[in-house]
Amino acid sequence: MSARGTSRKLHLSGVRKVHGGWIVVIAALLLTILGIEAIDTTRSATATRQFALGCIGFVAAFGIAMIPTRRLRQSSWWLFFGGILLLIFLLLPGVPDSIVHPRHGARRWINLGFTDFQPSELLKIGFVLAMASHLRFQKHYRSFFGLVIALCVALPPMILIVLEPDLGTAMLFLPAMIAMLIAGGGRYRHMFIIGLLATVCAVGMYFTPVLRPHQKARIDALIAQIQGDTRYEQTIGYQGARAMTLIGAGQQIGVGKEVAEQLLRANHLPEEHNDMIFVVICLRWGLFGAIGTWLLYALLGIGGVLAALGCKDPFPRLVAVGLTAMFLSQMLINTAMTIGLAPITGLTLPFVSAGGSSLVSAWLMAGILFGIAM
Repeated sequence: MSARGTSRKLHLSGVRKVHGGWIVVIAALLLTILGIEAIDTTRSATATRQFALGCIGFVAAFGIAMIPTRRLRQSSWWLFFGGILLLIFLLLPGVPDSIVHPRHGARRWINLGFTDFQPSELLKIGFVLAMASHLRFQKHYRSFFGLVIALCVALPPMILIVLEPDLGTAMLFLPAMIAMLIAGGGRYRHMFIIGLLATVCAVGMYFTPVLRPHQKARIDALIAQIQGDTRYEQTIGYQGARAMTLIGAGQQIGVGKEVAEQLLRANHLPEEHNDMIFVVICLRWGLFGAIGTWLLYALLGIGGVLAALGCKDPFPRLVAVGLTAMFLSQMLINTAMTIGLAPITGLTLPFVSAGGSSLVSAWLMAGILFGIAM
């Protein structure tokens, strides 16, 4: 008991009151409020539920922030392999629909009775913790063999998530890993090889059965839209075309809540409260709303970088970099697909989109960043 008490005193003696974690929490809080208000434009009941989930996430964030980073490191591989097993469970044939109910052909959620749980959200955290645990040793990020092991950690969750299918979430793992390699001091030629392999695999996926027909069709629709071809606008390209039309309608200052609600209903934008929430922001608050959203994510990124810079131990530094890269990559992919610069992938906007697993896991990531900075 004496040793435990001494360890706790040493832990508390290193706690800082002023640190970059507060920037992360403030940005996350403002983004959550923005999301609730945007969701309320068309779905007041969902906005109320989002508020409740935000409160749960906020409490959970400060709970996980109190866990010492060495405890996170010790549990990192357990979280990672636990997430892998849950992804495998999702894809198992014969699992009753009452437990894993496909939505639009995707098997991403486990029904817990009171809510649905998305294992890939938990695995994002487990992946960053496990990768940081591996890359904390110089021999693992300076040698090519160590990077091969890192790729072996990244590929299984990516493949399983693509098979759900959920291409958007699968795309987040490589940017996080590359950011952690850069922060760790990895060799640039090794990272170039990884980037080249990722590009070849991404192109190859289009010509293999890995991508579903509707995913390939969305890529075709994006290419056609860039070329000015409108033939997909009433089929697979409908959501993207409606999104760009509504964003344009917002112009500079937006149209306000009532008009935004009318336009959204008249245009029948699918998933306006979830994947397409950035469209609602642009329609209701215009260009200023879009810039404000991007600035809040930039603020969150600054807080994450400050948390990483304050670390002497490589493990928490790499975790801070990985989680920050995960946030920013997800924001870039989501906003790019809504403005017609990327194919629609069904990826949520962190803290803003409706969804329990997405919101709570985002707050858990923010809590880890706060704990590292603290």
